[in-house]
Amino acid sequence: MNDYEDITVGRAGPIGTLTLARPEKGNTLRPQTLAEICRGMDELIADAGVKAIVFAADGKHFCAGADFAFLDDLTQMPASDIKAQIYAHFQGAAKRIYTCPKPTVALVQGAAVTVGCELALACDFRIVAENAFFQESWIKLGIMPPLGGLFLLPRLIGLGRASQMVLLGQAVKAAEAERIGLAGEIVAADALAERGAAFAGELAAIAPLAYASVKEALHRGLETSMEAEWSANVLNQAILLGTEDFREGLAAVKAKRAPVFAGR
Repeated sequence: MNDYEDITVGRAGPIGTLTLARPEKGNTLRPQTLAEICRGMDELIADAGVKAIVFAADGKHFCAGADFAFLDDLTQMPASDIKAQIYAHFQGAAKRIYTCPKPTVALVQGAAVTVGCELALACDFRIVAENAFFQESWIKLGIMPPLGGLFLLPRLIGLGRASQMVLLGQAVKAAEAERIGLAGEIVAADALAERGAAFAGELAAIAPLAYASVKEALHRGLETSMEAEWSANVLNQAILLGTEDFREGLAAVKAKRAPVFAGR
């Protein structure tokens, strides 16, 4: 899992880690970085031993946005090439994180700006350091958030607060992020990695088939009707009731012990 330049990918027991590793650049992102994130996510998703994924970053900042050299290049690129970059790498990374069937948690310290903010939003959970802040400052460059923030933010924090973030480019600091539901919890910066590992361990213990089904239903519910959800979830529940995990969960509850789910 070490054939990368801009990120590191690893595994400790059931916990997979994908870490942005350009601290000297504020973990700013270039197409190569996003291509590596796509490949790293594919690797962790395919690894049956990985039950939860931590998305983290080395250094002072989670991600200070896009690499300025890349942004300069964009001014000389035709729209067709820009679209290919966005879809192949930038949206490709966001899609892999958002649709990942396994639990994902972002550990955010310092800046999570533009692309960094959008990738953190794509995770299931966000744990932040006291110095963290989120900012969708695309509009300050005369452009727009293209990776999912315009869809997710109004649903996470309401239209009014989302409008302040995306139309005014306002930053949201850690305490406010927790208050409005953008972050799940705040910890001291030096405790972020430890808390993230502990939380990922809790996620890894959840029945994986049920987690994937519920996550998919939550995402689908953002776009469909109640009637559609009733229909889809009856089928999915019937499938889950026939799994070994359900039998194990029921036996564990009866025996008053912790379940050991196998994903079958």
